[in-house]
Amino acid sequence: MPIKFNPIRKAKHLLEPGEGLHQRTIRSGAWVFASRIASQGLGFVRIIIIARILAPDDFGLFGIAMLAMAALSTFTTTGFSSALIQKKEKTEDYLDTAWTVTILRGVILFAVLFFAAPYVATFFNAPEATNIIRVISISILLVGFANIGVVYFEKELEYNKQFFYELSSTVTDFVVVVSTALILRSVWALVFGLLASSIVKLIVSYRIHPYRPHLSLDLGKVKELFAFGKWILGSTMVIFLFSQGDDGFVGKLLGIASLGLYQMAYQISNMPTSELTGIFSRVTFPAYSKLQDNLPGLRQAYLKVLQFNAFLSIPLAAGIFILAPEFTQIVLTAKWMPMVPALQVLALFGVLRSISATTSAVFRGIGKPQIDTKWALIRLGVLAAIIYPLTIRWGIIGTAIAVVLAQIVLTIGFSYMVVKITECGWRSFSRLIALPLVSTAVMVLLLFGLKTTFDTVGIGQLIILIIAGIAAYFGMTYLLDRFSNYGMRSSIKESLKSLRGS
Repeated sequence: MPIKFNPIRKAKHLLEPGEGLHQRTIRSGAWVFASRIASQGLGFVRIIIIARILAPDDFGLFGIAMLAMAALSTFTTTGFSSALIQKKEKTEDYLDTAWTVTILRGVILFAVLFFAAPYVATFFNAPEATNIIRVISISILLVGFANIGVVYFEKELEYNKQFFYELSSTVTDFVVVVSTALILRSVWALVFGLLASSIVKLIVSYRIHPYRPHLSLDLGKVKELFAFGKWILGSTMVIFLFSQGDDGFVGKLLGIASLGLYQMAYQISNMPTSELTGIFSRVTFPAYSKLQDNLPGLRQAYLKVLQFNAFLSIPLAAGIFILAPEFTQIVLTAKWMPMVPALQVLALFGVLRSISATTSAVFRGIGKPQIDTKWALIRLGVLAAIIYPLTIRWGIIGTAIAVVLAQIVLTIGFSYMVVKITECGWRSFSRLIALPLVSTAVMVLLLFGLKTTFDTVGIGQLIILIIAGIAAYFGMTYLLDRFSNYGMRSSIKESLKSLRGS
């Protein structure tokens, strides 16, 4: 008999927007931040180690396999998890149906990917990718059987539990990838790491949450969940075509080595800002869902998120841009230097993506995910129109430029919609982005000047540059905060007070 549990806590701070929800969101954000720092800290060290051991071709082969798996996963996304999180009424009766559909989906995708592997490899002219794709397809099967109950970690903002759930797979991937890379020195290190992390995450999902799902298929519930999930599916499909379509394009047109270089540039340039995007999106989506009937609360919450996002993502992207050549040469070695121009261009994409992601959570939180989908389609159309001529002319740099131009269109569209929905006004919206831009400009000018004073840049000089950039940014932000009433210090103090009070 399944274990019974009550996933909905009838605490006042979960049902009424206000102080309780604010404190819970801040605390949840701290846990998500800790999770992201842990996972990306390990991920960053992992990249440095394996980038020095493996060649761009290895990353290209693995990228082809991941692209094939992501394509199938994306185009069959149910959106049920998001639907369960967004629903205001009782949702536990939907868990078994959602779990059953997820299992069926996983089994079908595993079979399709396993038998399609040779054709995918032939398309990219990389026959050695066949077995890699087949082994990776097992992870899709494993994910389908994970405990559906863990969705309540996000729905009820219990990110302390989510932290340990995700950390288990992150640590497993790190240990397996690094150890096998040192032994095998081949792409299979990446494959075994992914497979091991999927196994561990499956096991931990049942250890960390008491719910025990069983097979049950209620077509009425499927239809109800899909009414919301179809827009998540549409949005996810369009986002995939935009975020992964460039990988497929580079792999097919320029070859495996170029794909490896491009993916490494994308990953490094977007790692810090993507993590901010992940933190804010995951925490704010359930929080916005609880505020969807409270416009003043929704507006205030969104502006706070935008302020923190701009404060962190803009200088991070600028730092990556200005220090990309030195970082690549010193940390990753010379074999990765051809990716530097693309890395610098994609740093701009990272900050644009981070800003626009703050709006996407609003659209989903108020039950209008179609806004996300429609504007993402426009972005995809722009990318499709310009990616080929730019790539043919400038290689992976041209691909990066095409991605940035398309993202600019999306960011403008998303910004317009969120200002209209929250009624925050363009002045408030623009001001929260303009002030970090001023501080970042001062930081970039200082770093550029310091770089010209060094004859050569080694690890010591790189550390000095990083410290100087951080000091310049925070110093300038402090001055702007004092004389322009930016409010960053008060926001930080308020957040720390909420953490201590929780």
